[in-house]
Amino acid sequence: MNTFDRAQACANKLYAIREQIHRHPEMGNQEFKTAALVEETLHGLGIETQRVTETGVVGTLTGGRPGKTVVLRADMDALPVTETTGVDFASEIPGVMHACGHDVHTTAALGAAMLLAEHRETLPGTVKFFFQPDEEGNGGARRMIAAGCMEGVDAVFGAHVAPDLPAGTVGVRYGKFYAASDMFTVTVRGRSAHGAQPDKGIDALAAAAAMVSELRTLPAKFISDPAVLSIGTFQAGTARNIIADTAEFSGIMRTLGPDDRSALKRIFRETIEKISSRFNAAAEINIIESYAGIVNSEAETRHVQQTAEALLGKAKVCVLDHPTMTTEDFGYFIDAAKGSFFHIGAGCTAPLHNPKFLPEPLTIITLAALHTDIMERYLIQQSVVSSQR
Repeated sequence: MNTFDRAQACANKLYAIREQIHRHPEMGNQEFKTAALVEETLHGLGIETQRVTETGVVGTLTGGRPGKTVVLRADMDALPVTETTGVDFASEIPGVMHACGHDVHTTAALGAAMLLAEHRETLPGTVKFFFQPDEEGNGGARRMIAAGCMEGVDAVFGAHVAPDLPAGTVGVRYGKFYAASDMFTVTVRGRSAHGAQPDKGIDALAAAAAMVSELRTLPAKFISDPAVLSIGTFQAGTARNIIADTAEFSGIMRTLGPDDRSALKRIFRETIEKISSRFNAAAEINIIESYAGIVNSEAETRHVQQTAEALLGKAKVCVLDHPTMTTEDFGYFIDAAKGSFFHIGAGCTAPLHNPKFLPEPLTIITLAALHTDIMERYLIQQSVVSSQR
């Protein structure tokens, strides 16, 4: 029986777990019931667990033979969205739902744990299961790493449901995949004056407006890979006949890879300083670094592609042509060890973060089987390499 058939044999168990998680979604750092369910399931498989942060869970499956250590990561948190799918296992928590598919991620990782535990005696190495809190909020991945979770890890793998791919299919991406994001706030200070005498003041509003206009052009002018600089808020002025002495705007920069990230932040600061000088204004720049983005490792991505093709057939595996400008904190794990993040087809028409988002059940079975083969084949291959040295 191949791995997909073995996963299919667990379908009823997995569907029940998914429906339980979906009915009771929990926001970031509040995933207490989900974490308890994860622990209960892993303990039933004889897998040791450890709590990291209040709601993060690490399960450790030690194989019967020595070898490398590989990580499978799944995120657990939900979103502040009111569900309108109409399914009988819809969210029972007002204003909260799994609109990003983390219920599928968690269930599929538990499915992989079930399948891998069946053959632990022959497994050459260790599989760690990271059930991560707060991906949608403030980066639970970074806090798990700070707690020491990545010590001794050789590689890490993870996946995200993708509504633009049919259920039962996989999309891999080599190199730059998800964008890094940096949030910024700029406060411009001038000097107020009567609107009829603008020469007696320093127009903070005009300076800020010039900054906004120029900043929006920076990615196209200076960054070779796709990049986005969006400005979402702008506040200035108190009355129509007063030159504004203060203006403030905020937004997000999204870039691919560390070089572009560093370059855009540098050009951003230079642009603000240049325009401030032109208007004789002062500007305070506050940049808050958010998620690091995902740059997949070459060998590990090839491993995912080849494993998926062996399991599902080449026709169901594609190499994605373009990166995404959305963010994902899985990038922190790859920064700590090599690894790869891929997309699994969700087969639904509603987009992510939509109240009707609902991946097909086949997504769970496919992802559980693929996770299993990725972990097992990686450890076997690494064991062979080590024995040849």
